Amino acid sequence: MRVVVIGYCPVTTTQLARFAKLIRTPSDADRLARALHGSFHLAVSVNGKTRTQGSLTGLRRLFYTCLGRVPVVSDRADVLASMTGASINEEVLATRVACGNMLPSPLGEQSLWAGVSAVPPDHYVVQTPNRVREVRWWQPPAPENSLDHGAAAVREALTAGMVGRRPREGRLSADLSGGLDSTSLSFLAARGSPDLLIFRWGEAEAGNDDAIYASHAARSLPHAESLVIPQRELPTIFSNPEDHVDTENPYLFSRTLARTRFSARRLADKGSRWHLAGHGADELFYKFPGYLHRLLRRRPWTAIQHLRSHRSLSRWPLAASISELTRSRDIAQWWRDQASGLTGAALPSRFPPLEWGFVPLRSQAWVSDEAVSAAQAALRRAADMAQPLAADRGQHQFLQALRTNGPAYGQMVRVFAESGIQLQLPYLDDRTVEAALAVRLDERATPRAYKPLLATSMRGIVPDEILRRSTKGEFSEDVRIGLRQNLPAVLDVFTHSALAARGLIDTKVLRKQLLEPQADTSRHIALEHLLGCETWLRATTK
Repeated sequence: MRVVVIGYCPVTTTQLARFAKLIRTPSDADRLARALHGSFHLAVSVNGKTRTQGSLTGLRRLFYTCLGRVPVVSDRADVLASMTGASINEEVLATRVACGNMLPSPLGEQSLWAGVSAVPPDHYVVQTPNRVREVRWWQPPAPENSLDHGAAAVREALTAGMVGRRPREGRLSADLSGGLDSTSLSFLAARGSPDLLIFRWGEAEAGNDDAIYASHAARSLPHAESLVIPQRELPTIFSNPEDHVDTENPYLFSRTLARTRFSARRLADKGSRWHLAGHGADELFYKFPGYLHRLLRRRPWTAIQHLRSHRSLSRWPLAASISELTRSRDIAQWWRDQASGLTGAALPSRFPPLEWGFVPLRSQAWVSDEAVSAAQAALRRAADMAQPLAADRGQHQFLQALRTNGPAYGQMVRVFAESGIQLQLPYLDDRTVEAALAVRLDERATPRAYKPLLATSMRGIVPDEILRRSTKGEFSEDVRIGLRQNLPAVLDVFTHSALAARGLIDTKVLRKQLLEPQADTSRHIALEHLLGCETWLRATTK
């Protein structure tokens, strides 16, 4: 019997050996998987069978295929594709182009390589000499804990997850933007890292008050060195739009890729070898409002009060809010409706995100009819296999956000690794995710406070002034400046488009739409997803 943990996990060999003695079958490893802190791949070999699993958020993924008749499991789909000579799954690519790279599960978790299967994050695979099978081992916790009880659990999980998160050589650095997510990690890290380097980007928008709170936090960390890169030194948004990360998946954050690479190099120059970032906190602590659907049926007066607050903050139209709340379609019907409405009119910018997939899917005018047809076929098939990630629509939304962005953060880890830095994302640790998901949704996602679960968990660690902050930094000016400066380079990427050569987009329509005046930045997200697909396809077909 053998047990291997790959990734970040503060477990000793003695502790691991103690757990290993209790394992007789692959399913016996459930107890071990639930006890370990951190984010890691776990492999257990027992009685001729090997159980392998990744992390609950998809930050650490698994894929499998057959090399001849031999099953092979890997954390990289593109590696398996290279080994087997697999071709691109054309329908999956067309669906990404038509619907964007933030597709919900199960479509969003599919491999882009034909014959290479992706393992859902809540499953493990059991491998024998001639077979691989998937087994679901994890269910999300019931959201029953009070805010105070849950905050204590989150605090304990984050604290345990920070043990050992320091490099043996070089410095530890941490984002400190002024927001609650990164600031919390900086204060946790500072308790055991006298040589901490805190880092942030300068702001493009004068009204962005992140700098005020970041400065206040820095003064409370007198032993930490502060590195602030001003806007004039940063690559603008959409710089180097032809760049890609790897061939596993289209990169979700292509518009900031140049900034990320630049930041990693600067941190490496300052001696950083491990870097803490707050990615995953939005997905874990944000006020996703899907919980209102069940709350309305169980505690209607509380739901109405919360709805009024959500509408006041987000300016949802009353008619649309009532329509979405009273609609009771199941997840299969939601997928079928996405297929029929894919080419429908654009949604209002204030549409209430109360559904299984947040907001309805819409294709852009530059997507070809062939790509739309392929995507609609895939969406209809998804209706036959999709299952809610949790019974409560709100809990489903949290899990959906985690599993959509987790793999993209995994690619970001590789970007930092190019500069010799291990990017660490404590909010995506399995035990932290479980602790947060166990809190009552109407307390965790209340519109009356900003990330109340995280703020409560950080009392006594982070200064009260930051915990009481009610504003949020705004970065649309960065996007406007960046696209204005880099639009010629973006258009040049699509001059000889690999997607157009495959008949998936119309570059004339794309060019026309990008040159038109933009009422807001909503189309920029679609462009970012399209760039991710274009640069990925170019890299895979060199």
